[in-house]
Amino acid sequence: MKKALLVISFGTSYADTREKNITACEQALAASCPDRDLFRAFTSGMIIRKLKQRDNITIDNPREALARLVAQGYQDVAVQSLHIINGDEYEKVAREVQSMQGHFQRLTLGTPLVSSFADYDALLAALQQQSPQLGPDERLVFMGHGASHPAFAAYACLDHMMTSRRLPMRVGAVESYPEIDLLVADLAGQGIKKVHLMPLMLVAGDHAINDMASDDDDAWKMRFIAAGIPAQPWLQGLGENPAIRAIFVDHLQQALNHPGQEAA
Repeated sequence: MKKALLVISFGTSYADTREKNITACEQALAASCPDRDLFRAFTSGMIIRKLKQRDNITIDNPREALARLVAQGYQDVAVQSLHIINGDEYEKVAREVQSMQGHFQRLTLGTPLVSSFADYDALLAALQQQSPQLGPDERLVFMGHGASHPAFAAYACLDHMMTSRRLPMRVGAVESYPEIDLLVADLAGQGIKKVHLMPLMLVAGDHAINDMASDDDDAWKMRFIAAGIPAQPWLQGLGENPAIRAIFVDHLQQALNHPGQEAA
């Protein structure tokens, strides 16, 4: 029986961060199931089009990738999401997998990074591993993407857990709650002397470069500086962290080893 591993992420048009994060995750996942052939798909149509027009690189979307696997005669396909939360992008993947269920003898789907309480614990441990050395009056602030989907609450939950466990970390979101204004006001009120900024995203792409680290007045770095708090950005995607990659590998293996977690 021909077996495949299809790794699906939002994608990025930045070649360097794609290699450091997406490719690194794909390789770790492939190493955990060496009997499977590796394939890639992106959920962002905008990124797929940009790569085709700018670089002549062709990347499948999830539907195209699954159809390709059917055409190539794969009967056992493991799909692993590299999304952070169970939001709109992951639900796109789940719908496509569901629609293709009858075309394979076995089709499994591994969950995003934060899908259970145990995942929050594992994520917090992983984030501590990538933290720079912090002084007593310094904090590490993570930039999440945010979402209009109800799963946006994952960012607030993670921020709450950091605070309740007295970790020197906070989480904000670009497009939902917790807003950056809340974090700036809170940390300024605590007398924090410096913040370090990192993306809570698989790759350090547009949001990290422009919304977090740039010199634009509304960038997170400049919002903290305007409040009197020096800010140092770190352009490192989560995929560069081996402990993050290990969480995705664990999710893939859970889907493969526990029939109840197969895509229904």
